[in-house]
Amino acid sequence: MGQSDGPRGTQGAGSGHSSGRSTRCIALIGPFLSGKTTLLDAILARTGAVARSGKVADKTTVGDGSPEARAHGMSVQLNVADAEFLGDNFTFIDCPGSIEFQHEGALALTACDAAVVVSEPDPKRVPALQVILKQLEDRGIPHILFLNKIDACETPIRDIVPALQPASTKPLVLRQIPIWENGVATGFIDLALERAFLFRKDAPSEMVEIKANDLSREKEARFHMLEQLADYDDTLMEQLLSDVAPDKELVFSDLVREFSDGLICPVLLGSAEHGHGILRLLKALRHEVPFVESTAKRLGVEDAKSAAYVLKTLHTGHGGKLSIARVLAGDLPDGASVSGGEAVDERVAGVFALKGEETLKKPAARAGDLVALGRLDGVKTGDTISTEKGGVTAIDGPGAPEPVLASGIGLKDRKDEVKLSAALGKLVEEDPSLVVEHAGETHQVLLKGQGEMHLRVAFERLARKYGVVVERRKRQVPYKETIRKPIEIRGRHKKQSGGHGQFGDVLIDIAPLPRGSGFAFNDTITGGVVPKQFIPSVEIGVSDYMKTGPLGFPVVDVAVTLKDGSFHTVDSSDMAFRQAGRLAMSEGMPKCQPVLLEPVMAVDIAVPSEATARVNGMISQRRGQILGFDARPGWPGWDVVSAHIPESEIEDLIVELRSATTGVGTYTASFHHLAELTGRLADQVLASHREAAE
Repeated sequence: MGQSDGPRGTQGAGSGHSSGRSTRCIALIGPFLSGKTTLLDAILARTGAVARSGKVADKTTVGDGSPEARAHGMSVQLNVADAEFLGDNFTFIDCPGSIEFQHEGALALTACDAAVVVSEPDPKRVPALQVILKQLEDRGIPHILFLNKIDACETPIRDIVPALQPASTKPLVLRQIPIWENGVATGFIDLALERAFLFRKDAPSEMVEIKANDLSREKEARFHMLEQLADYDDTLMEQLLSDVAPDKELVFSDLVREFSDGLICPVLLGSAEHGHGILRLLKALRHEVPFVESTAKRLGVEDAKSAAYVLKTLHTGHGGKLSIARVLAGDLPDGASVSGGEAVDERVAGVFALKGEETLKKPAARAGDLVALGRLDGVKTGDTISTEKGGVTAIDGPGAPEPVLASGIGLKDRKDEVKLSAALGKLVEEDPSLVVEHAGETHQVLLKGQGEMHLRVAFERLARKYGVVVERRKRQVPYKETIRKPIEIRGRHKKQSGGHGQFGDVLIDIAPLPRGSGFAFNDTITGGVVPKQFIPSVEIGVSDYMKTGPLGFPVVDVAVTLKDGSFHTVDSSDMAFRQAGRLAMSEGMPKCQPVLLEPVMAVDIAVPSEATARVNGMISQRRGQILGFDARPGWPGWDVVSAHIPESEIEDLIVELRSATTGVGTYTASFHHLAELTGRLADQVLASHREAAE
């Protein structure tokens, strides 16, 4: 278990299996800008998978290979690479850190054996860290916390770990303490091994003697680590109470068992940029991460002869559709027939290993491998596939989060409509956290997503990958209108132009209804003054008008009663009475004091408690009504603020919310009621609507 046990790994991505054991799959996950992509490159360099580490700033990393990622300097999709270390094979998945792209990571985590949570040693990271750790804990995924950028940390580690503890419901078990020299971390002491190591730039650390002035710190930190482990091991607890030095094998076995059982979250230190702590992290992964059999058991497919989980879909320019899948049981050869999702006996057209944006053909995948499978048209992200006839029980993966931002889509050329529809379908297939909606009331095509950057990247992909350039348009609010006072009005349609003419005559009552009643049509006709067969035509004419009232919006909460009328035995017809009904509405409605109605949403805003006061201010500024707030169930230190906010005021709420909560705040909204809108705001809406119509 020492820092120098065995030679450095030398084979890189796609090198095949050098041991009889399966490949373990590790997710690198963590808050935005914590250094996950840099860590992936440092791991690949340390294992010999690449010659040297790239840099995000220089756009030379294996991850972030897509043009969008490089343009924005951030991960916007999964990055995958294989590596071999001391005879063991690993697949690393670098997951985006921004909350706007975190669904990518949530899907990938489903089939991973463990996660390395990368974070800066900064207490301000607690809310973002809590979002990530909670889903790992809820889903039973073993995880290590890697405190990155330790060389730049100025706060004692004994203060940092307790400050980060609120982010985790599991004990954060510190496995190392830094060695300080002139306020800079120059190495670390491994508390399990009781050995000291000095960092060497881009090279394995050098083992040294523990200095006398570090011994007391080491003893104190080690004893605390053992106390935490002893909470789950009675034998270790007895030894500590009896002042018996615990056997190192017992300590290591406890670390492995309690980590893999999800009882603790081990904490390691390092600096991905300088390659510090990478070897220690790799050794922890090699010795402590369970194999694919454990993951298959967690997912309920341990008895399957064949099973693979599809965690990502890609559409490539030359290779067509690729389904990124982790094989959890059995083998998956090229050309195999698979079932699952909508696929029934679909043939795999190629098995590929992945390294960033590159693919490498393989003859087959076996349990543990993460591969791309070619052209499985009936398979989508989140499906469980199998070579067994009829497939296997589907793995329950995470559902897509509710969208929080929408943008209208405008085409410059109408002939691109079919092309756009196909491209949007592929875009949503690649990223299920995007939603395409055809808004019936406003006749807009909307693209909904998890934030401004999420939508921006989606539109960039639309142009780059599919050649469809669109205009982003403001989402239109589905305003309605109603009336305040009743009226009785006659509508007569009379036309004579040789032969049969047209004649329809109606007298109707138009009256307001309580809010939320919709539309009601009745008749009180007696004596056949309007023949029964024409009454439905009057209703159709009235309904036609209701689609666009005097203010230019759909009319709601109105009752229309047909009271009287007259007909002509020859010239009356369905069409004539339909026109008469519409004519009566068009003359009567403007006299009923029409008023604009705006949709008001029921909104639940989830934020860390320290941001609750600021959120209350946001709601007031957006003409909202605060209904109250409560603790967020299962989220210590978080609140949920409930409010009613006009839909027109919600459009950029998520942008302000994320800004106020270091990127972690979110909300859900659903339609609640319609409310009258008057005064200057109503005038602005009406003027804007008239301008758009012209």
